[in-house]
Amino acid sequence: MAAQKINEALEHVAKAEKYLKTGFLKWKPDYDSAATEYGKAGVAFKNAKQFDQAKDAYLREAEAHANNRALFHAAKAYEQAGMMLKEMQKLPEAVQLIEKASMMYLENGTPDTAAIALERAGKLIESMNPEKAVQLYQQTASVFENEERLRQAVELLGKASRLLVRGRRLDEAALSIQKEKNIYKEIENYPTCYKKTIAQVLVHLHRHDYVAAERCVRESYSIPGFSESEDCAALEQLLEGYDNQDQDQVSYVCNLPLFKYMDNDYAKLALSLAVPGGGTKKKSPVTAQDKAGGPAAIGSHAEEEDDEYSGGLC
Repeated sequence: MAAQKINEALEHVAKAEKYLKTGFLKWKPDYDSAATEYGKAGVAFKNAKQFDQAKDAYLREAEAHANNRALFHAAKAYEQAGMMLKEMQKLPEAVQLIEKASMMYLENGTPDTAAIALERAGKLIESMNPEKAVQLYQQTASVFENEERLRQAVELLGKASRLLVRGRRLDEAALSIQKEKNIYKEIENYPTCYKKTIAQVLVHLHRHDYVAAERCVRESYSIPGFSESEDCAALEQLLEGYDNQDQDQVSYVCNLPLFKYMDNDYAKLALSLAVPGGGTKKKSPVTAQDKAGGPAAIGSHAEEEDDEYSGGLC
């Protein structure tokens, strides 16, 4: 079966090369027919699991389409070549070709297809090179935003934000989450704005920037419904605990379902949040025992202090 497919592919390649030849009566190559044959060769090689030869066939198809000014079809062929490289586990090279395809889609005036290609490239490279994936997701979001497809744009920004948090690139993550929040506010998805405020605060506190975290909450009071929400109450309690270096209070808030059931990357930030200065809970000057003992207990403390220094400082 494989040998039959390979022979079929080679026949298509031979036909394509014949279409590209010029002569006394044929001054111009037949790029359209050649591209069709190269495409058929690519499919046959792919079915025979000859991915390297399939990739070469698709690249030749792309070149023929480009020479014929058929940019959309050239981009499709470059994408197919990229997918063959994926099958060969050559992911950086695959992403490079898919990026080239997306640029052609944009040039052709089909931005939606360009965005889908970029997102596909991001998914391919995410586990191997998260930094590259962030760049691709941000590019995709930008394309969708230019087309005023804000819901798709914010979804891709969310992917970029989570990868930035995972990579501890917290300064960039804070900016990315702010962009998400602005778009959610624009499309009037206010409850998600509340969640993004929680994410922002967690990121800022991990950056040890209490002022920025407090400012995020303060600015969110202008979002309809935020000040009455459980999100706001929890964040105020969290900031109070952090400012007082009260690890118990911070841990209590961060273990609330509101925090625990966020996206995994943010839930991890919540569970690992530690207050500055070692996190020793500040004790009240008057303990519960003192309250129970009343004036007598206070008097006994005074007596102890007197005894301590009864022998003088020396």
